[in-house]
Amino acid sequence: MKDTRYGVSAGGGDASTVLNRIVEIEESGIGAAWLTTGGAGIDGLTVLAAAATRTNRIKLGTSIVPTWPRHPIVAVQQAQVVEALAPGRLRLGIGPSHKPAIQAMYGFDFRAPLGHLKEYVHVARTLLHDGAVDFKGEFYEAHARIAAPMPRVPVLASALRRASFEYCGAETDGAISWVCPPAHLRDTALPALKRGAERAGRPVPPLIAHAPICVHERVEEVREAVGEQLAIYPKLPFYARMFADAGFPEAIESARWSERMIDATVAHGSETAVARQLEALIKSGATEILVSVVTAGPDRKASWKRALELVGKLEAIA
Repeated sequence: MKDTRYGVSAGGGDASTVLNRIVEIEESGIGAAWLTTGGAGIDGLTVLAAAATRTNRIKLGTSIVPTWPRHPIVAVQQAQVVEALAPGRLRLGIGPSHKPAIQAMYGFDFRAPLGHLKEYVHVARTLLHDGAVDFKGEFYEAHARIAAPMPRVPVLASALRRASFEYCGAETDGAISWVCPPAHLRDTALPALKRGAERAGRPVPPLIAHAPICVHERVEEVREAVGEQLAIYPKLPFYARMFADAGFPEAIESARWSERMIDATVAHGSETAVARQLEALIKSGATEILVSVVTAGPDRKASWKRALELVGKLEAIA
């Protein structure tokens, strides 16, 4: 199977809409489709199981499945279904999500998110790759076996700041960022990923840079679209601190996207301009780019198509 350089987030809408979008992404020649599970919306792994029967080659990934609402053994149960239907195509991305979402929705005591994530990854990765797990920790207990190990299903984790990237370098099959300015990935994420890998005596795992793009020339419309479609992220503490670390203290001060933050984070402009920004991200060390399309202008369907065509072309020449 050809190495994947570009993927696209397929989320948004009901299950039928998302499933059709995954098929469209594959038909565009793009190497991967990803889904985020959040809130009380549709479950990404369930949709990917359906997508496995409608697609032939595209890789299918979760970015991310939140840890708190489901036991890691349950995630492995679901992952086994997708892997059986789409052998070698599943990538299981997991993460703790955020206190405002998890505590308010489920009533869980959201504490020590990195420690919680470490135990979750250990259980899921051990069970998937070794076929059995026997573990008792602070957050999880797990004693289980599966019919056959699935070592080719990578278990990746979300990462935003130095400590989480170091952890991913040491113990996961890859790190998935989101809305991190490229300079933050270059100067903070990649060195931390390498330090973690060196400490563990293992190769550096992939960095999947989850990045928003908007193929649209009117800057004011791009900024308006980002402010609407990605409004939540500067309001969430983990993201606000990451932006502050990256040199944008206004994220904490205002809990809004500033023009500086948008221009530093969102690849936007013409096809040539966006391609140049994405290629620079690869050259800086990202292994793969997971694109989330921000649609702008009066015709949002055309905006989506324009972005998809560009990513398909970039994948073809990668």
